[in-house]
Amino acid sequence: MKDQTLAIHAGFKSDSATKAVSVPIYQTVAYEFDDAQHGADLFNLVVPGNIYTRIMNPTTEVLEQRCAELEGGIAGLCLSAGSAAVNYSILNRAEAGNNVVSVPLLYGGTYTLFKHMLPKQGIEVRFGADDSIDAMRSLIDDRTSAVFCESIGNPAGNIVDIEALADMAHEYGVPLIVDNTVATPALIKPIQWGADVVVNSLTKYMGGHGNSLGGVIVDGGEFPWADYPEKFHMLNEPEESYHGVVYTEALGAAAYIGRVRTVPLRNTGSALSPMNAFLILQGMQTLPLRMERHCDNAIAVAKYLEAHPKVAWVNFAGLPSSPYYELAQKYTDGRPSALMTFGIKGGFDAGVKFYDALQMFLRLVNIGDVKSLAAHPASTTHRQLSETELESAGVTPDMIRLCIGIEDIEDIIADLDQALAAAG
Repeated sequence: MKDQTLAIHAGFKSDSATKAVSVPIYQTVAYEFDDAQHGADLFNLVVPGNIYTRIMNPTTEVLEQRCAELEGGIAGLCLSAGSAAVNYSILNRAEAGNNVVSVPLLYGGTYTLFKHMLPKQGIEVRFGADDSIDAMRSLIDDRTSAVFCESIGNPAGNIVDIEALADMAHEYGVPLIVDNTVATPALIKPIQWGADVVVNSLTKYMGGHGNSLGGVIVDGGEFPWADYPEKFHMLNEPEESYHGVVYTEALGAAAYIGRVRTVPLRNTGSALSPMNAFLILQGMQTLPLRMERHCDNAIAVAKYLEAHPKVAWVNFAGLPSSPYYELAQKYTDGRPSALMTFGIKGGFDAGVKFYDALQMFLRLVNIGDVKSLAAHPASTTHRQLSETELESAGVTPDMIRLCIGIEDIEDIIADLDQALAAAG
């Protein structure tokens, strides 16, 4: 099936009990066992079924299947937010004494997790000087548990060469994790390019309407965990926290995603609510259609800004002037989502005047909404970073981040035009 069909039908046809054609909201905490043996079999992963909504839910299961099919993976796990998905994707394979190698240009929350929080748990995160293969390769050693990148960076807008990065990571027996939030599987399917695990913030484009927090981890099912029993002993040895199950033996190709569900999620509880799963499913039905309109509008806005005399610079991989233009052609067919950044001549003060003058654009910190959004990253999403860290993350004081919605393009440009005029 094609993406637009999967976005509507994957994981569900009708409810078996009622024949309802919309996914029911299973607003329940727990599920009855047939008998003691049935409960034991469920906990032992011998038979499929539901135990407790903290670790599984029928509404959420449809969303997990739909995300997995869209990304081209074997299984998914939904969580309370994209940040939880990033965190669990690391904690499921890394422990004190391990390290993770990451590209430097990251979403601010992810950067803070990597720079300040994981090291306090004994997990070192090594940031490349840039996202080149050589820069990343030089940081890998026998204690490296994962390589991490964003397919399209937020807010930097950089595009990573996923295929080359995956090939390099696999040379060292290391899996590649890709945050695909900005691109979504409608534009890039990292697993097809060699990624082993994909994470998404469902809050953003996947849900599309700014009404529900959510995240997902999708397992590509191809990484040979059993070939590295010492490096990934948590998947190849009896799991002490889950009555001795050996995940590679019990679940085979789904060992990784099975452990995320039964260890990090089960024990720390960043579960997605059934209501949010339902709302995200409604949004996902139009994901491919929305992304087409987002991209068309974004390209038009980028060209408008680049030609405007008051604009100092524009960073959008869909412009030939971008250093990521060729990668945009390779991975997105020249349509690199709808997030861009730019600076106004006059620096910070002119940027503030522009920002305050916006009328239709919403001033907030979300991305991926059907509405057009604007943010000043240095004072919001990245304000916890030092000047050095801001520079490393690709954030400048004058940077305005736009996330172009699906409104009529004439109305979008009209609002930008009047705000630029107000900037002086």
